[in-house]
Amino acid sequence: MQSWAEEEFSGASLGDKRLNRRLIEVARTLGEKPTASIPSACGGWADTQATYRFFDQASEGKKNLGWEDALAPHLVHTQTRMGQHSVVLCIQDTTELDFEGKQTKGLGPLSYEPQRGMYLHPSYAVTPEREPLGVLDAWMWAREPKDPSGKRPGLRESTRWIEGYERIAELAQTLPNTRLVYVADREADILALLQRAHALSTPADWLIRSQHNRSLPEGGKLWEQVDTQASLGEIEFTLPARPGHAQRQVRQQLKAHHTELDDGKGGKFPVTCLIAREINPPTEKDCIEWRLLTNRPIHSQKEAKELIDWYRCRWEIETFFHTLKNGFRIESLQLGSIAKLELALAVYMVSAWRLARLIQRARVEPELDASLFFSEDEWKSAYILDKKPIPKKPPKLRELIRLIAKRGGFLGRKGDGEPGVKTLWQGFMEIRTFASGLAYMRSSNAI
Repeated sequence: MQSWAEEEFSGASLGDKRLNRRLIEVARTLGEKPTASIPSACGGWADTQATYRFFDQASEGKKNLGWEDALAPHLVHTQTRMGQHSVVLCIQDTTELDFEGKQTKGLGPLSYEPQRGMYLHPSYAVTPEREPLGVLDAWMWAREPKDPSGKRPGLRESTRWIEGYERIAELAQTLPNTRLVYVADREADILALLQRAHALSTPADWLIRSQHNRSLPEGGKLWEQVDTQASLGEIEFTLPARPGHAQRQVRQQLKAHHTELDDGKGGKFPVTCLIAREINPPTEKDCIEWRLLTNRPIHSQKEAKELIDWYRCRWEIETFFHTLKNGFRIESLQLGSIAKLELALAVYMVSAWRLARLIQRARVEPELDASLFFSEDEWKSAYILDKKPIPKKPPKLRELIRLIAKRGGFLGRKGDGEPGVKTLWQGFMEIRTFASGLAYMRSSNAI
């Protein structure tokens, strides 16, 4: 059975088969030991040197391998997975990567000007059932320092949102049986983006959280106009626990208004604003209220609920960032240039997607055979470490995921729900170490 790294990185057009094999080996080594530093994941000086030499391929003056080249085969596999679904949400967001104190060339200011780091802005494909399908695209950049007048030179950062939609629009042409939906938070509420989507004839739907209370052609303000509309009905869902906040039930009232915005060419284009406001929140501060803009018309509670459900899936990219930062600890990387960091991020993004997908598949399709995702040594190791009899056949995916998560601190009590990515990555690291030991002992005829 191919390893996940072989499946996702095979076929990279690197011009050198040895370099492609090295990419797969680096991805497997780093991806299977979340939380470990590069030296710790490699397990020895020779392998550590080889991994650093691999990242040297992205050094200035060499550029034998860019992050786009490394990510290219995963993009192909992601698009194949997307074609198997009728609707795919293409979620975009930006995260700040703090490399303060690292001796890395090419870093720039962050939100706090003296801080040094870079930004990552991926497109993340997810189904409405929240199954992560993969990374579609990414922007990576470092800001230039502000000039004496306080202005920041370089390309306008808002361009990433517009270009992100354009790439999804291009992809939509190759997936005629799949509806693509561009989903983004308030920073993407840019009139130029909506105008560009309209100019392209909206090949991909868009769903964006509203930041601006725009003036309407007929007079008045958008949000206030929505509030005057009759209620479409109510929805209820469970809001997951967050730091400082327990899990709770949320009931929202839905209202929508159809209007038009300036298309930038003397005409208008249609837009719908949907407001979902919590009824009887615990406190005014805790009120869950979303104002969403979309190209899709809304005439019923069912249509409104579908869009709210899609928007709530945006949380999956936050989980993706959490896994990158706290699972793989990418802000601890010590690489000599931003080009090397970008290559490393390409590898780690696929690894983070893989962990998130394992958990979601276990929740949605718990009866899947675990051998589809884990080697025999890996699933047997989980039983050995838990001091349970090893089954004669591979277990079901959900059962194995829970066993692995127990190694990471998941208790599995009646009210604990399903394990999260943190307990999985911590448990998986222990399982992989034990499985590697089994493989070594077998190869040395010790067992």
